Amino acid sequence: MELDSQAGSYQELCRSFRWQVPERFNLAVDVCGRWAAERHRFALYYEDASGFTSAHTFWDIQRQANRLSNVLAALGTLPGDRVAILLPQCPEAAIAQIAICQMGALAVPLSPFLGPDSLEHRLGDAAAHLAIVDATTQPGVQGLRHRLPRLRHVLGVGSAAGPGIRPWDEVLEHASARYTPIVTAAGDPAMILYRRGTQGGARGALMAHRMLFGKLSAFVCAHDFFPQPRDMLWSPGQPAWAGDFWDALLPTWHFGMPLLAYNGPLDAVKVFALIEKYGIRNAVLWPTLLQRMMQRVADPGTVYDLDLRTLASVGEPVDPALWHWARDKMGVAINGIFGPAGLPDLVGNWASRWPASPGAVGRAYPGHRVAVIDAQGNALPPGEVGELAVFRQYHAEDDPLPMLGYWRDPEATAEAVVGDGWVRTGESATLDGEGNLFCQRPADDTFASAGYRVDPSEIETCLRAHAVVANCAVIGRADELGGTRPRAFVVLRPGVLGTPELVRELQRHVGRYLAPYETPKAIEFTAALPLGASGEVLRGALSTREMQPTACTEGGMKGRQ
Repeated sequence: MELDSQAGSYQELCRSFRWQVPERFNLAVDVCGRWAAERHRFALYYEDASGFTSAHTFWDIQRQANRLSNVLAALGTLPGDRVAILLPQCPEAAIAQIAICQMGALAVPLSPFLGPDSLEHRLGDAAAHLAIVDATTQPGVQGLRHRLPRLRHVLGVGSAAGPGIRPWDEVLEHASARYTPIVTAAGDPAMILYRRGTQGGARGALMAHRMLFGKLSAFVCAHDFFPQPRDMLWSPGQPAWAGDFWDALLPTWHFGMPLLAYNGPLDAVKVFALIEKYGIRNAVLWPTLLQRMMQRVADPGTVYDLDLRTLASVGEPVDPALWHWARDKMGVAINGIFGPAGLPDLVGNWASRWPASPGAVGRAYPGHRVAVIDAQGNALPPGEVGELAVFRQYHAEDDPLPMLGYWRDPEATAEAVVGDGWVRTGESATLDGEGNLFCQRPADDTFASAGYRVDPSEIETCLRAHAVVANCAVIGRADELGGTRPRAFVVLRPGVLGTPELVRELQRHVGRYLAPYETPKAIEFTAALPLGASGEVLRGALSTREMQPTACTEGGMKGRQ
């Protein structure tokens, strides 16, 4: 990738940009193997909720990854096989990703928050023959093994133990630290990232080794020509680093720079403390968390010794007051970044080169050509609503960003590419005449919550499984911090009374199967849902509908009687 630091304008950056993707490329070798010879170059600092800390060089990471590759090979893992990772931010998650990719196998990072149905679907669809778990994710995987005949092996990290679980420390201790990586083409698959859905609805996006290059443009821009001296990055995303592996770890390690991994609860004070303690220079946070930080510490410069150089925000719009607080009180401009479902970061703003336009999520990063298209793949003129798409080429070179396709789903893959090479993103949007992107309601009704993409249909399916629910609909509604949270409108079965206790019961029900950020923050019981002529739920009508202020409880919303 070539990004001209002397280019002064957005247009100049785009005109001068060129992709430089080699024919043979393995991301594990690129981000770790080539740095390992420098034995004292630090790659990762780790801290958990107990206060335990550790530091790891690229040499350390590579030797452990080599040991794990040899263990996986001994257990029958071959190039192209799928290995699931269900871990929080920890050194073992990074080691596993490197070990799998350097074998030519496919990593399948899965959120530790998945409920049993979603977890079973993903493990079964990927036909993973091995899973790596910790004490938190072990029970869920163990409970499904009898239904997943292809899942033959489980490695347990830390205190994870049980029948048929091989202890990570024990098996790696006896493995060789020497391993020769498989030679892979840049276009060979490296990972499957599952996006949205449940009970057969989730699709696995197949990511190639070369996608690392596609990610670098956004990373370098969002962090103001990363790397600079003393740069060190922290992004607190948790789900097995599924997104953060691409968005944070891989780009940081591509440049041979260190990052922080933290596994524990986060509040505003903890975020500030970690940034100060580790001298974080580059942070990736989400607006809801930043709002809490602003409310808790109005003037962080007088309380903490901060050395932030760049701050990127993901997932949700940045309020102007928040942007000004960061600039005035922490001395750093927030660069918003946006990645449609199934793709890493595609558009954003860069305060020093192209400041945010009011209401827009940004412009396409150099190296990517985007458009708003119709169903046939024709680019629409500025101001018209259509679907955001990214073109497979840029300046007659292949853009390495788009996914290879959907895993074992040729029909969905064929539907994803329209026109003369436009890859659909599922995001409804408009573009203005200057290339600023304005997101509308996503084409599939998904929305961002706490930095994660939420699919309302998944929550609705879960709610309908409860005995008292006749029908329901879920939308994203703004909360008191300016973020978006799921809100459910529920039609109860005859004779069932909507009470605050029932609200909490339904929230607990969803929480047993889905992630915390998917649990409805509020629930309203209603006699009927607004329906269109074809019987579809009119989510727009729900979005504008006012919930009864007198029906509000600590746990959610009471019903209208």
